[in-house]
Amino acid sequence: MKFLDLAKVYIRSGGGGSGCVSFRREKFIEFGGPDGGDGGNGGSVFVEAVEGLNTLIDFRYQQHFFAKNGQPGMGNQRTGKSGDDIVLRVPVGTEILDEDEETIIADLTEVGQKVLIAQGGNGGWGNLRFKSSTNRAPNRANPGQEGVERTIWLRLKLIADAGLVGLPNAGKSTFLAAVSNARPKIADYPFTTLIPNLGVVGVDGKEFVMADIPGLIEGASEGRGLGTQFLAHVERCKVLLHLVDGTSSTITKDYRTIVHILAMNKTDAMDAKQISDRRRALEKASGGPVHVISGVSGKGLTEVLRALHAVIEEAAPKEETGPWRP
Repeated sequence: MKFLDLAKVYIRSGGGGSGCVSFRREKFIEFGGPDGGDGGNGGSVFVEAVEGLNTLIDFRYQQHFFAKNGQPGMGNQRTGKSGDDIVLRVPVGTEILDEDEETIIADLTEVGQKVLIAQGGNGGWGNLRFKSSTNRAPNRANPGQEGVERTIWLRLKLIADAGLVGLPNAGKSTFLAAVSNARPKIADYPFTTLIPNLGVVGVDGKEFVMADIPGLIEGASEGRGLGTQFLAHVERCKVLLHLVDGTSSTITKDYRTIVHILAMNKTDAMDAKQISDRRRALEKASGGPVHVISGVSGKGLTEVLRALHAVIEEAAPKEETGPWRP
């Protein structure tokens, strides 16, 4: 399945049905009163976060969603049928933006969250509603309220506890495949990963979700390379693991792209002196510890996963204990 994380959608709620002008007509009743029913309400448009989706690709092939109009009222006090609602089903982590692509309407971060985007129009009143002590035979009814038409943007930001970042070909996909059940595409050339991949990682009997994000290049925040397409998917992560290619001759320059928990990868292709020298260089540049790992051989993976999980646990909201006090 192809990956799509931004989609423009055109929606319109249904208009309300018109009220009915009708009078009771029965044998032996010469002057029957008004009995016109109300029009049905128009259908509304909702957006709901559901399980089992991880892309907005469906909205590439269908961009227009129009709810049904309500039916007109009828005689004998019959109300018109309301129009059916439309529900746009999106992945968890989807933001709904207004047409300006900046104003956030809603952020759906949990399964089952549902938000009303366009309210259906109310049905018009039938002439029965206008009956009064001074007007026993009203000859008027209301038209239904028009629906709402608008353009919205859907923007997906993956929800993961930890994110793997680094320059292209730093070994992120190999690392994710080694520590989880994910099977991302792996090859020896830049930008093998063009879409984010998610994997469930287990360490010491505990699990968390890790995302392999497309590679950074210098200037990504200004739009170079995959640019802000990459940056959007790391916003929700509690911790980032920056993988640096230990075989690179510009290892400290590579590091400066991102500053976070750091691991020197591909050490299976290096001797002990190279590992020691480059680790010291990275520790000096970062001012913090550097994990020495190999996604191919599995060296150091458990230790770095424990470090990630510790940060995730620290970032998790703490449950309050004891009685509540104002």
